[in-house]
Amino acid sequence: MSKGKTNGAKALLDTLMNAGIDTCFTNPGTSEMHFVAALDDSDMRAVLTLFEGVATGAADGYARIAGKPAATLLHLGCGLGNGLANLHNARKARVPMVNIVGDHATYHTQYDAQLQSDIETVAKNVSTWVRTTQETSKIGEDAAEAIKVATGAPNQISTLILPADVSWGEGGTAISDFTQPAPEVASEEVVNSIAEVLKSSGKKTAILLGRRVILEDGLMLASQLSEKTGAKLFTEVFPTRLQRGAGLPNVERIAYLAEMASVQLGGYDHLILIDAKAPVSFFAYPGKKSYLVPDDCKLHDLVTKEQDAMKSLEALVAAVDASDTPPRLQLASRPSLPSGSLNAEKVAQAVGALLPEHAIISDESQTSGLKIPFHTAGAPKHDLLTLTGGAIGQGLPVALGAAVASRNRPVLALIGDGASMYTIQALWTIMAENLDVTTVILNNGSYAILNIELERVGAEKVGPKAKAQLDISKPGIDFVSIAHGMGMPAERTRTAEEFNKALENAFREPGPHLIDAVVPSEYEGFKLKALPYLLSSLDKIPNSWAKALKNKLAP
Repeated sequence: MSKGKTNGAKALLDTLMNAGIDTCFTNPGTSEMHFVAALDDSDMRAVLTLFEGVATGAADGYARIAGKPAATLLHLGCGLGNGLANLHNARKARVPMVNIVGDHATYHTQYDAQLQSDIETVAKNVSTWVRTTQETSKIGEDAAEAIKVATGAPNQISTLILPADVSWGEGGTAISDFTQPAPEVASEEVVNSIAEVLKSSGKKTAILLGRRVILEDGLMLASQLSEKTGAKLFTEVFPTRLQRGAGLPNVERIAYLAEMASVQLGGYDHLILIDAKAPVSFFAYPGKKSYLVPDDCKLHDLVTKEQDAMKSLEALVAAVDASDTPPRLQLASRPSLPSGSLNAEKVAQAVGALLPEHAIISDESQTSGLKIPFHTAGAPKHDLLTLTGGAIGQGLPVALGAAVASRNRPVLALIGDGASMYTIQALWTIMAENLDVTTVILNNGSYAILNIELERVGAEKVGPKAKAQLDISKPGIDFVSIAHGMGMPAERTRTAEEFNKALENAFREPGPHLIDAVVPSEYEGFKLKALPYLLSSLDKIPNSWAKALKNKLAP
């Protein structure tokens, strides 16, 4: 059940290792030094990051690929606060994670030292389970409980706060028992009622797939349902981990822009949720709907987050007699390599043409990545990791963590120029760990997505001062020099031919690479001004026309 007594830091590390948590993304300070020292006597892989938001985002990316938690090691409330945006993304991704946050010694807190803060309040924003261990003898038990919460159904974030004297104190005991009950399957009543909806004739039905059923096995089952009943398959706007490509069912993602999502969902009588939430607009807009399910569409929920989504889906497939129905699989196809001046669509074409087998794409390309799904649909099987919580600065750390978890799979990070600067420190860790990550910066010199939002919210007057808040071209950012400053091979590309060659070389030579892809903004000038009017017209024209227009803008 347990090992001999030792100091708190060693007992904590041994407990983590006993649970199979063998990777920790760190950004330590003084209060964590005993944990750091204990690493030398542990098989824990410790990966240093230069910013806490990189550590938390990397733990997220690791969990998405490994299917188990990583730990993070953060310094006090300030360090936890620095990692909060990517913890928010991880919470929305519903991945398991165990944060270890150092604190002042228990007897030192009374003095309100310069770095003293209310760590528990900060942690509660993103953690289901939060505890400060007050005695060294309790550290193993508290760590085991944190692990059980993180790895149980549903996967969640736990934050264990470790005072320095608890860490250095003697009397810790490691725990090795992490037994948990198996999650329940959806009730027979729920399965049968949804099966009746799917079998009903004359009704248009869609199925929205989420978190645990968009890997290969779940997609195959869902496609069997679709082929048997005619139901349309969708997945979430920003999936945690979507497996796609040749030989897998191709599932349409709900669009980010609410007007386009409403077009996709228009005309359906029933919407069945399978481990997904009902679609809502990311933001409120004057005169526009926030809840995107049509008023006359009936909602059905197969599983709760606590239930076994895969076994429930299997039961539903059996209930509609679809177990022997062949799924519809995406045929292998690749676009040809582009030529001429570089733009965002040509980047997408090149990615589709050159993407290696079993690649992982961490996509935070924002407006520049609208054509990526279209051009990579028939590429070799790959995993897609996306911006689950909407807090930008996730893409590079998630790519880092995914590369650590996958060990030998190529990782492609597609990152907008503005988003990259939130966590650009990730490049250093990618280089230090010699990870096979190719980073493509889609460099259009602006926060292009915010230019679109500025037009959509109906702001009455947009002058030069307002526009300057969305312009990052003056001064321009030299991403090649930033990468070179960290020892990373990098080059700038302005033509499709240059980009093709750079991407091909990066995929051929395993290890870190950065490509600065200089592209114009997808929406500027008249096109940007016209976009709100096009979007507002979608609910006023026939749905077939609206879908065609949507597919033209964002296929």
